[in-house]
Amino acid sequence: MKKYLNKWTNIFISSVVLRNVVVAIVGAIALSGCIKDVTPSDAITTETLTSTTEGLTNAVNGAYALFKDHVMFNGTADDNNMYLRQYFQLSDFASDDIVCGQVTEDPLFYSFSLAHSPTQTNTRYFWYISYKIINDANTVIAAVEANTTDDATRKQLLGECYFMRAFCHFNLVRLFARPYSQDKAAPGIILRTSTSDPAQKERSTVEEVYTQVVADAQKAAELMDQSRGVMYASREAAWALLSRVYLYMEDNQNAADYATKVISSGKFSLASATAFKTMFADAVQSSETIFCVAFTAKEDYGKFGSIASMIYSDGNSGWGEEYASPSIRALMSDHPEDVRWNYIVPLKDADGNLQTKNGIPIYYISKFSFQDGSPTLSSPIMFRLAEMYLNRAEAAAKTGDTKAALDDVDAIRKNRGLGASLYNGVVPNGSTALQVVLNERRIELAFEGHRTYDVYRNKMVMDRSYWGYHLPGLKETDIDLSKEPTGYANEIVQPDDPRIIYYIPIDEIQSNPLCTQNP
Repeated sequence: MKKYLNKWTNIFISSVVLRNVVVAIVGAIALSGCIKDVTPSDAITTETLTSTTEGLTNAVNGAYALFKDHVMFNGTADDNNMYLRQYFQLSDFASDDIVCGQVTEDPLFYSFSLAHSPTQTNTRYFWYISYKIINDANTVIAAVEANTTDDATRKQLLGECYFMRAFCHFNLVRLFARPYSQDKAAPGIILRTSTSDPAQKERSTVEEVYTQVVADAQKAAELMDQSRGVMYASREAAWALLSRVYLYMEDNQNAADYATKVISSGKFSLASATAFKTMFADAVQSSETIFCVAFTAKEDYGKFGSIASMIYSDGNSGWGEEYASPSIRALMSDHPEDVRWNYIVPLKDADGNLQTKNGIPIYYISKFSFQDGSPTLSSPIMFRLAEMYLNRAEAAAKTGDTKAALDDVDAIRKNRGLGASLYNGVVPNGSTALQVVLNERRIELAFEGHRTYDVYRNKMVMDRSYWGYHLPGLKETDIDLSKEPTGYANEIVQPDDPRIIYYIPIDEIQSNPLCTQNP
């Protein structure tokens, strides 16, 4: 190990791929894909793992496990630290879709308040675990590509590693760098594409990161030609990632083309209005799921550490401190028949009165609940077919093809109980095709980690002028639900506000002098 090895981004290989290979758990791997961190044996080598298809599969499955495991960080294992938990909180809690019901010392509060810090635990962990997954992928890529192979299974697994590397780099650049559409020459994040990368390395530009993400996703799509189930990457998942990335790059043609590839693959269909009501609780089986991170009943983290615990509670299952905001509910208010209301759950007493917490109306969010009937278990969907329709619709709206844009929006609305409220190619008075698409996108993808990026990459403002503890200094006695709040900071967030992205974690800054900090 090099003397100056950066322990956060260039993790020693033996503790990455080899950590999970224990004969006794191979059976469990096959069933759930979950592999826990263990101290690796010096007798197990990378060559041993990748010389057989079984060993390679175990190594790749180990990378997937890091999306959902509570991994030791900074000497401790914290139930609050999990890739997916941070993935959704860092994005959605900073949006206008979720309102905070109290001030809390949990670092998730920094997303609401925009009072970020280089030392906040959630961003530090997300940075750490992201590069750990990337290094897993790099290790397998290096080992497999050292020997040319035509074996379809090994190529599939290799492609999955390219996909994971692309996916993690993309999520990092979205959180820690300016939107591509605002400044592609701005500092991005550190690209790690080899296990031999120097520990001390400067940030690539936003454009360089996006270019690498596209190249990796395209390579992944070329390699993958098998299906291991929607809980693993596939060619269609790589296409879905490319559609999303190109949309962020404002390359509307490619965004639409890759969305069409997924839609036309014949492997997915939009969930019906009836099926949509249970789609997120049955993600692995849904006709709409392209890629999800599958949890089993044994991996139900319950109140401590699950994604759902902060946004839903059956009375004891979670903390239930964050709710669907007045803003998203107002947008949806014209259509009570919309089945997407199924995932916004008002808490009422025995007399039907809406309950509040610290003056904030309680509207729980249940998109991460009720797999196997558990209020804290789900298999979060990372890519699904509705997004592809919306990506294509946004691209069409931006290139002036209004009919195509509205047709794709209507395809979704037909399956959400809104068959009597279609646009039929006509933009409502006082609106634009793009506004129609973005509103539909907001409702359809609410609470799934898209909203902040959709606002700021489109250079729009984030309007959070509603009661909630994102307002600094708010006291319950200040709240008057009959009026909108005025005179508070954090109500309107401009797209060029430096606070829309997070600081590079202090661990990276201190151990890597070449890495500059965000302003």
